[in-house]
Amino acid sequence: MSDDLERKDESEGGASVSSCSYHNPWMYLDKYFESDDIGDSHGFVYQITNKLTGKSYIGRKYFWSKRKPRNGKRRVKIESDWKKYYGSCPELKDDVRTYGKECFSRTILSTHRTPGRVNFEETRQLFINNVLTEALEDGNPAFYNSNILGRYFRKDYFGS
Repeated sequence: MSDDLERKDESEGGASVSSCSYHNPWMYLDKYFESDDIGDSHGFVYQITNKLTGKSYIGRKYFWSKRKPRNGKRRVKIESDWKKYYGSCPELKDDVRTYGKECFSRTILSTHRTPGRVNFEETRQLFINNVLTEALEDGNPAFYNSNILGRYFRKDYFGS
């Protein structure tokens, strides 16, 4: 997409593959993604994969949030918790606690300049990756995602 963030190589100020400022970093185009790489992006679509089971989760996260500081009159834009984020899915969060963060890879699939484009691309990725119907070799669901838009549910499609 035209609004995807272009990756800088190390000589242009991009993050080196050998170092990162936070634990279990997000990868984007085979390089660690840092705050300096955000540019004018509003958010990103991601995939988190359990390296032990192969099960994945596709979601979205915004780089920025607006907060009203104490005794402040105006809301201010601050960087979100995206560096330590592991999704909103309870089953995924349980597995992260059980197996440990190092057993999960975190990949940014795309970055986008507006919330609308982030949201659209997340939904598009959920459908094109068949998150409600794909199965692992053992027959279990291949994705942690259990619904799309709160309207389409894995229980209605999986295994049929």
